[in-house]
Amino acid sequence: MNASVNACASSYGTVQWPDIDWAQCTRNVRRLQTRIVKATQSSRWNKVKVLQRLLSSSFSGKALAVKRVTENQGKRTSGVDRQLWSTPENKSQAVQTLNRRGYQPLPLRRVYIPKSNMKMRPLGIPTMKDRAMQALHLLALQPISETMADKNSYGFRPERATHDAIEQCFNTLSQTRCAKWILEGDIRGCFDNINHEWLIANIPMDKKILHKWLKAGYIHKRILYPTEAGTPQGGICSPTLANMTLDGLETELKKFRKQDKVHMVRYADDFIITGNSKELLENKVKPLVEKFLSARGLELSPEKTSITHIDQGFDFLGVNIRKYNGKLLIKPSKKNVKAFLDKVRNAIKGNKTAKQINLIKMLNPIIRGWANYHRSVVAKETFNRVDNEIWRSLWQWAKRRHPNKSLVWIKEKYFKTAENRGWIFASEDRVNLYPTGKPKVFSLFYASDTPIKRHIKIRSEANPFDPQFETYFEVRSTSKMRDTLARRKCRIWN
Repeated sequence: MNASVNACASSYGTVQWPDIDWAQCTRNVRRLQTRIVKATQSSRWNKVKVLQRLLSSSFSGKALAVKRVTENQGKRTSGVDRQLWSTPENKSQAVQTLNRRGYQPLPLRRVYIPKSNMKMRPLGIPTMKDRAMQALHLLALQPISETMADKNSYGFRPERATHDAIEQCFNTLSQTRCAKWILEGDIRGCFDNINHEWLIANIPMDKKILHKWLKAGYIHKRILYPTEAGTPQGGICSPTLANMTLDGLETELKKFRKQDKVHMVRYADDFIITGNSKELLENKVKPLVEKFLSARGLELSPEKTSITHIDQGFDFLGVNIRKYNGKLLIKPSKKNVKAFLDKVRNAIKGNKTAKQINLIKMLNPIIRGWANYHRSVVAKETFNRVDNEIWRSLWQWAKRRHPNKSLVWIKEKYFKTAENRGWIFASEDRVNLYPTGKPKVFSLFYASDTPIKRHIKIRSEANPFDPQFETYFEVRSTSKMRDTLARRKCRIWN
């Protein structure tokens, strides 16, 4: 097995980045991850440690770790050392530096980004080497976290998304006999307050490496601050560590009787818990959750935690879940729609003098992305209203540009008629022409053109690292690909 694991590293010290066999590296890592899953399922923890050490010291694991941090969105963001790995030579040398012996992480570079509530969210940016080390050890930790995770946890996990959590809410609340009351929970500063001692004692990974990461500190305005609690938001390992901290809550809730109808759906640190009565949630479920969190250094946020009746409805992951005369409907939430329209209006107002074709190219990804997110819920009416509001903003944009022209002239210049539809915001591109010499026409994407299609929820027990689910994920991946590709590309892919 050792020979196959290190097949990519026949010339470990002199390997060149373009010459690495990535398919072989992926197979080697996948093979070890599968063995970790089997050892975890059998509770053979000594075997797990041996396999983790083997993976984190293998050439294949190190190469994939460097590949990840040099190809993701943060590849141009440096840490406190201001170094980036942008050339093949840098990447080849980086693979050789990912060693446990003598490793000492540097402090994080602290930056702040705005949140939706106008507050600032702290982010800790590790150096490239520290990111690669985290990615390397995450390869060995994730198979364990996926094997031991709560069945209805959906945030920051491979092959799972917000739509799976929303669909689980529908499954839990749609029937007449389902629970009527919902505890909406939010954890105050989840990433920032997790107890370090609990993490070191309970996370099954290299304890020395984990301790060094947690105690690395951060630098803000050239001042070094210690980190006494929490995992940095911005670290590659942090979402998995946070998930593993909260795993086990669903098992605790299973202690309630079946007739209490207590079920949990969690996405990262946001969760809902259903119950048969308000008193049950207030007097039994909520204290149990608080006790579970306090052992990990966490607490519920009072302003974001509430108990709601299903007939009132509640917002979760950008949608509103509510029963109307006994029928459960999931729609885009008012807050989400407002935030989306504000974004579109600001884009239009911020480009008062832009060319029409450039404005269309700017707006289309925004509109298409938002509509695709909500395509699996009851959103057709909302799509029509959103299109109407966007049209109003574009009409004002067009009228402002030509105050001395008639409305008919403005309409003919900026809005076209095609396929029995009028008022299509469209423009011709006379620079990039078709081979026939005709100009390409770019038109605004309408949210109402997005077909509503029910999302198929992932099986709760599915584990992407477990070989018994390999066929299941292949079929699921094929289905997703057919849904996302255009017709012509789909034929080529098939």
